[in-house]
This record gives sequence, C-alpha cells and structure tokens, in this order.
Amino acid sequence: MILGICGSPRKQATEHVLERALSMLEDDGLETEFFTVRGKNISPCRHCDYCLRNKECVLKDDMFPLYELLRRAAGIIIATPVYNGGVSAQIKAIMDRCRALGAEDYDSLRGKVGMGIAVGGDRCGGQEPALMQIHTFYILNGVIPVSGGSFGANLGACFWSRDTLEVLKRTHMDSKPSKRPWACLKGSWTLKDPEILFYSEFI
Repeated sequence: MILGICGSPRKQATEHVLERALSMLEDDGLETEFFTVRGKNISPCRHCDYCLRNKECVLKDDMFPLYELLRRAAGIIIATPVYNGGVSAQIKAIMDRCRALGAEDYDSLRGKVGMGIAVGGDRCGGQEPALMQIHTFYILNGVIPVSGGSFGANLGACFWSRDTLEVLKRTHMDSKPSKRPWACLKGSWTLKDPEILFYSEFI
C-alpha cells in the first residue's frame, strides 16, 4: 500500500496534487490510502519519553490512525505546502510524533520507499528546502528516499500553487507518460509532468 500524507490544513493545491498522484498509482493497480491533517488534532511531540517506557505515545489524538497506516505502508508520499522555507507545522508534528513508532519498533519504517511533494506560493518558493526536510526524515528513519532520477536535479515534485490550481487541474491525458525519470517537472508544468515523476518512482 502507498500512503499519501497531505500536510496542508486547507483543501487547496497540495491536496489536489497528492490526490492526483495517488489516483495515477491506483490506475496501475496499486493500493493507496490518503491521510490529511485538515480537520485533525495532531499535537506536537512533548519529548516526555513516555513512548520509550510504554511503547506508545501518551498523546491520544488523530496521530493514532496514522500510526497504523504507516505500519502497513510499503511506500510513503509526504506532500506539504511550503511555510517559511520548510514543511508545514502539521507535517513537522507528524515527523516528530513518529518517535513513538521507533520506540515501539526500531525498524518500523526501515526499508519503505518515500518521496516528497512540495507546493510553494512562488515558482521558487522554498520547495527544495522543504523536500530536503522530508528526505532527512526518511533517512533518519531508514526509509529509502527517491527523487526525480539520476540524470535530473529534482529532489522530488515541486509545484507552484498557482500552477496547480489554474493549470494542473486541466488534465492532459492525450499522451502516455514517459518512463524517463529525468524528464520530470520540465516543460509546460501540466499534469504530464507529475505523471512522469510518479511513474518513474513507483512503477
């Protein structure tokens, strides 16, 4: 199962791009699950060490359904809006709260495959630093981070929110997506671009 985690508190660009990515994976026969922070209560980690002693988090909130999804997932897609050059506070809370997963089972996330999606308010609005934050979380937890391919310079999928809302919703399905990972996120910034990226990383 591929788990998509949307870190936006709004139903806007980040959620749309992630849902489109999961839809493409489903079209190829992969099982997916969608989790959004929107409307959820996920508190920040208190670093109280309760999880080290009791093998579970002391904060009984909406993080618990996500723990179960993370255990089941073979692949993870973290999608975040860019806030102050990094991930959203909600995504950072999820990352920090995964300490309880590690306390329960040190290898709980090890060997899973992970990728990132970052949506900025500008064309160059901090997407790459946000993706680096996601990749750092993956590396620290033994998740295998994937990018746009060895011939490219893309850490993950970078979008401009205006592109996403005004352009990406116009699906361009007239041509089949390329299998070339180095072609991702180039050209016209239409849905053909994320298709190239997602196909190359999960198929």
